[in-house]
Amino acid sequence: MKFVKTEDLKIGMRLAKPIYNNKGVLLYDRNSKLTQQGIESVHNFKLIGIYVLEPAEPLPPQSEDDIEFEKFQMVTVFAVQEELSAIRERGKNNRIYNLAENIIRNYGRLDHKINFLQNLRSKEDFVYKHSLNVAILVAMICHKMNVRKEDATEAVVCAIIHDIGKLNANPELLVKDDITDEEAAELKAAQFEGIGLIESTFASSPNVKRVVMQAYKRLEAYYNGEEVDRDSKMVVGARVLCVAEEYDRMTAISSEGEPQSELAQIRRMMDNPEYFDQSAVNALVDSINLLSKGVCVELSTGEKALVIAPNEENIFRPMVLCFSTNTVIDLAMTALYSDIEIVDIMKTYDNRYVLKDSNDTKGEAEPDTKTD
Repeated sequence: MKFVKTEDLKIGMRLAKPIYNNKGVLLYDRNSKLTQQGIESVHNFKLIGIYVLEPAEPLPPQSEDDIEFEKFQMVTVFAVQEELSAIRERGKNNRIYNLAENIIRNYGRLDHKINFLQNLRSKEDFVYKHSLNVAILVAMICHKMNVRKEDATEAVVCAIIHDIGKLNANPELLVKDDITDEEAAELKAAQFEGIGLIESTFASSPNVKRVVMQAYKRLEAYYNGEEVDRDSKMVVGARVLCVAEEYDRMTAISSEGEPQSELAQIRRMMDNPEYFDQSAVNALVDSINLLSKGVCVELSTGEKALVIAPNEENIFRPMVLCFSTNTVIDLAMTALYSDIEIVDIMKTYDNRYVLKDSNDTKGEAEPDTKTD
């Protein structure tokens, strides 16, 4: 599987991921061969590129949950863009609560963990995709924390709009790895400019601004290494938003640079309880698959291994099978294996786990090409 920019697409390339229109209608399924019409559709949707399969590469397995999640991302990002545009242009938020409730309906009531699949972002769509993913994470975290429905809906609304100010900044800065102090100041100014827009648009709901501002200030203190008053009162929405914002920002895939390890990011937040509410971090861990059965990992010894049994008490110490020696190591037995840790998850180019449970492939068939 490889990522190909839109301008480099060629007729006959096979799709690794499906393409939907903004109504959720499937236009081109996985394994479909690109036609000239398909390439034009990619251009019309203003996608920076798509994932395609290598010529002899078999179609990788994918669960129904994964398919539905990617479809939801692709379709709902259009709705996020429409809502943020309406707020910027007319100061209206007529449908944003409906959008928040739709996100909660789909991902704020789950009784199982999901694979939180990141989508590739460009400078043009970074804010929209980031805002949507943060909103999904907020919905899942609030559910695990048993947050009141009204507070959860408000927190998801805040997640959708929290970065609206960045739409006024130089888009190049959104995907740039290393930015100068001047560029950081530009992003910060744009961010706080958005606060004014949020305040005026949600004048009847002052807590919306409060949630966003509290999250901003706590994250700014974290980035600057400033001490914070751990006893200071943060509303639940701000505590959840901090965790969701930082996790998605650090693990996202952009057209520039490499994403951070999900495990490393979870560890980082767990190691900084003064900035990140631990109940929210734990709720995030309870919502997404990190070290589940079938995941390939790299150990601190340099060996590669397969997770054969997760550890619900400590996700970082599951039972693994080492490939080189064909031996089983239960990392939960710290008396024996305290010096061995999991360094990272082995991923494919599009940030998926290398191996999946065989049950995920059941019922999967070779799709026919669909056109619009």
